Amino acid sequence: QDRGILFVSPGVNVYAGMIIGESSKDSDVIVNPVRAKKATNVRTVLKDEAIRLVPPRLVQLEDAIGYVQPGELIEVTPKSIRLRKLILNAELRRSAERSGKNAYN
Repeated sequence: QDRGILFVSPGVNVYAGMIIGESSKDSDVIVNPVRAKKATNVRTVLKDEAIRLVPPRLVQLEDAIGYVQPGELIEVTPKSIRLRKLILNAELRRSAERSGKNAYN
């Protein structure tokens, strides 16, 4: 939990470009939350301890409005409130930033 705060619960369907948490770093971190942890043959007592996750912070509309940055959107559906990037594909988002184009307007 020292890496940041999660906004989604385990088992929630996610998609590319969806903001699933807040990083403790200043920049965005691109992650794949559905990738399984790779098993190794090396076992230690401390490594095999059960991972305890802090319950996610559920995003309310007021929080989302205060949290949203340029290039991000708020999705409001009857069942949930989600934050996402304007450009969903990470490679296209990176190339738009490099080219200096104002991709957020």
